[in-house]
Amino acid sequence: MDSEIILINISGDDKPGVTTAVTEILGKYKATILDIGQADIHNTLSLGILFKMSDDAQSGHILKEVLFKCSELNVNVRFTPISIERYENWVARKGQNRYIVTILAKVITASQLSIVTKVLADQNLNIDSIKRLTGRLSLKTDDENSVRSCIELSVRGEIPDRNILSTQFVKYSTELGIDISFQKDDMFRRNRRLICFDMDSTLIKTEVIDELAERAGVGKQVRAITESAMRGEIDFTESFKQRVALLKGLDESVMEEIAQNLPIMEGAERLMATLKVCGIKIAILSGGFTYFGNRLKKLFDVDYVYANELEIMDGKLTGNYVGEIVDGRRKAELLKLIAQVEKINLEQVIAVGDGANDLPMLNIAGLGIAFHAKPKVIANAQQSISTIGLDGVLYFLGFRDMHID
Repeated sequence: MDSEIILINISGDDKPGVTTAVTEILGKYKATILDIGQADIHNTLSLGILFKMSDDAQSGHILKEVLFKCSELNVNVRFTPISIERYENWVARKGQNRYIVTILAKVITASQLSIVTKVLADQNLNIDSIKRLTGRLSLKTDDENSVRSCIELSVRGEIPDRNILSTQFVKYSTELGIDISFQKDDMFRRNRRLICFDMDSTLIKTEVIDELAERAGVGKQVRAITESAMRGEIDFTESFKQRVALLKGLDESVMEEIAQNLPIMEGAERLMATLKVCGIKIAILSGGFTYFGNRLKKLFDVDYVYANELEIMDGKLTGNYVGEIVDGRRKAELLKLIAQVEKINLEQVIAVGDGANDLPMLNIAGLGIAFHAKPKVIANAQQSISTIGLDGVLYFLGFRDMHID
């Protein structure tokens, strides 16, 4: 006798024992479970069980017992016969690409969500599930820094043109004031092993070279060069030489004072603590200076620091530097080198930075994130975070507040 496939959908107030009660009945009749899914949304149960019977004469007994049991448990139940052809179509769809869309902001509105999901629908992508990664926000809170909202959408389908999707997400991120991450859902996303940070304006809230310049009385000139370099208007290496030369004669004690008072980026401590617990290697690849990178290395137990070395003679800066300049090209080289030493696939690497000189490493990493970056950098990066602090990186990795805090 042909097998019969039936889908059971159960909904109602969530309570312990519903799944056990239904599967006990199916087990008694030796049914085979082909698929199962369950969710609890605001204490409301949604349970789906797809099962196959080898003898369809028994199905009536099963449905009757399940119906009575659900009535006893005070939950709703619906039975749907599924044809072999329909089931095989479901099986065939498992080969379709799956993606993760992460929406991040201080607060996510219904309007913002409708626009993002319409972009997905227009690309014929189907949403399989939606999860909230951040904890529920108390309406009584006065702490603005604790306000953050993140939801994760699992979507499936074939994308005709991924560039169109990326362009739309960048556009809406800017217009709507939200961050949208679009990643392929594969084994690499679930197993990141190395993260490489820029330092200035990423791990710390300032450009140290600008702080040094202020103390040296050349702040205005150096800031203008820095901003132009970060926008990608002038070559980083040339801008670096010009700025360092302007620092000639500055006392080394000024560097120590600045190092002791580095303004740590919002969310950095939360992010770093979680990364260390998870065993992810941490590197600082900076166009700034090792003097300050090493201070952060001690603070956060960083594994690697590569930055520029200022030349100091008789306790004063000479206006020169020592060794090779860490520019955009060098950052990408160092990222590859560390990954090679640690035997890590580039797809398992995360890179985070804010400037145009970070783009080379952002674009070779499996996950490259432009953090509070200039528009040109955001437009050329894979992903971006502009709405909350550095711990937003954790949500792009799929972490939930319940796991972090």
